[in-house]
Amino acid sequence: MLLSVRGVSKHFGPVQALSSVDLDVPAGEVTALVGDNGAGKSTLIKTVSGTLAPTSGEIFWEDERVTIRTPRDADALGIATVYQDLALCDNLDITQNMFLGHERLRHRLLDENDMETQARQTLVDLKVTTVRSVRQKVESLSGGQRQSVAVARAVMRDARLVILDEPTAALGVSQTAQVLALIRSLAGRGIAVLVISHNLNDIFEVADRVAVLYLGRLVHSAPISDTTPQGVVELITTGTRGAAA
Repeated sequence: MLLSVRGVSKHFGPVQALSSVDLDVPAGEVTALVGDNGAGKSTLIKTVSGTLAPTSGEIFWEDERVTIRTPRDADALGIATVYQDLALCDNLDITQNMFLGHERLRHRLLDENDMETQARQTLVDLKVTTVRSVRQKVESLSGGQRQSVAVARAVMRDARLVILDEPTAALGVSQTAQVLALIRSLAGRGIAVLVISHNLNDIFEVADRVAVLYLGRLVHSAPISDTTPQGVVELITTGTRGAAA
């Protein structure tokens, strides 16, 4: 198993955001993490990505116990998180965004040609075909294209687990289809994908597994084929397995 979370709990003073969560994320598969607002989704992914330290519990990477204290620790393992804000700079072009903080030098100067070639090849490998030029300013891109650039940046840095926080939020039909195809492309390359989403249509189209959080507890984790949208809704709203058992 690529990532295993065991007994992870997180308290904020008297508030218990996570309670003894066990979650497995296999390589080469798309795992959807769902739950109502306040269920603990953001807290869990921030724990895995090194933004928050768990109050208790353990994290295993390829069956070895690891300590993820900072985002740098997560990055060193190969965990990349793409949050809703995408952390892109509108005034820079695609290549500059993909290499921001990781610029390549040649004779102490920026190697623009090498970075441009690598950025273009990464987008091609991910089957991103809607971008006209890797020298386009990010401010000119659509929501789906921006999401693609953020994901491509993670892949280019050798991410083995990509966590996507609401990747299709506020996107139109065609842009959503583009992002879902990108997610399947990641899994097809052997990369694990953990998707946080409220859109059950997207989840049932792209996910291999679904995990449901209810008031900080993981109440369901199984292959997507073992449940139904109605069953997942019941789990999200009541915490009981019902039709999804």
